[in-house]
Amino acid sequence: MASLPPLLTTRSGRLKQARRLARRRHRTTEGLFLAEGAKALAEALTVPGNVVEVYAAPDAAEAHAGLRTPDVPWHLCEPEAVASLAGAVTPQGLVAVCRTLDVPLDDVLAGTGDLVLCADVRDPGNAGTVVRTADAAGAAGVVLAGHSVDPYNDKAVRATVGSLWHLPLALVDDPAEAVRRVRASGRLVLAADGAGETDLFAADALLDQPHAWLLGNEAWGLPDDLAALADHRVAIPIRGRAESLNLATAAAVCLYATARRR
Repeated sequence: MASLPPLLTTRSGRLKQARRLARRRHRTTEGLFLAEGAKALAEALTVPGNVVEVYAAPDAAEAHAGLRTPDVPWHLCEPEAVASLAGAVTPQGLVAVCRTLDVPLDDVLAGTGDLVLCADVRDPGNAGTVVRTADAAGAAGVVLAGHSVDPYNDKAVRATVGSLWHLPLALVDDPAEAVRRVRASGRLVLAADGAGETDLFAADALLDQPHAWLLGNEAWGLPDDLAALADHRVAIPIRGRAESLNLATAAAVCLYATARRR
């Protein structure tokens, strides 16, 4: 009876190569990223060819044997070796190497439906939650523009809870150019702005038209010059004494206002 190959350790060359993907520049150069956990792997497998390989601790490999497919190699590792690939406080013992998923902006604009465009989003949790919320609300796609966080950051990937594989995502360097191209696609651009001239609760006529929500940075919101490119500025009413809403919460309110009209 043939013996099983030894478990990969943190010193294994293959692990060291995979660990490089914790850095943005390597993810960008190689077009690969790490996705932790059975939920992420299950969703990644729904996209043909997305999963390159899987690293798993023996217990996790046994528990999730149903996720094994003939075309994706699995590498059994010591638990601490898998943990070295994961960014979570409590590693799940399973990490997949996946191909990046973003598409050109034209591909997102060619579809039908409403979009969300975020400019200079810096917090990975917010970015991932916006993707998850857009998926839940039935949006047609998400655009991250400007100096936004890498959506393949481990925290961002976890925050999407699998939605990263459900809807198209575009990454654009210039937010102003993104706004102009969204408008040219026949959609209104609605800037979520606390100082907006239109109350969200009175915006049904706007929401009945094809549109994209434009949201800004967590700390300083939308720059005036970018908001000025939008067709309308829409304010979410604040009834209590809170100064403002968290970015991901504001995105959820806006996206579900759209979903209600649809």
